[in-house]
Amino acid sequence: MGQVTMYAIIKEDGRQLRVEEGQEINVDFRDIPKGGELKFDNVLAVSGNEGVTIGRPTIDGASVTAEVLGVQLGDKMVVQKFRRRKNSRRKTGHRQMFTRARVNKIQAS
Repeated sequence: MGQVTMYAIIKEDGRQLRVEEGQEINVDFRDIPKGGELKFDNVLAVSGNEGVTIGRPTIDGASVTAEVLGVQLGDKMVVQKFRRRKNSRRKTGHRQMFTRARVNKIQAS
């Protein structure tokens, strides 16, 4: 068998993300400067050469660390409200802010 890439499934911002070392991810905005460190402790599963370890619900002692690359704006979303026959129209836009990070290390317990 060949070498299996190590990955982890983390729970962050109400979502579950499958991350690998070196992967860049977007998480909800955090006021952390560029070059700072993010640590994710809610690790639900880890997979590597030893096999898959599944937490109940999380794995004790497991963590994922990532380096902050900066702030990024998401795609523009147009919000349009319209009430028929009332001559009432409103159009606004929104761009969500994200923190871009690169996964450096997956630490299994």
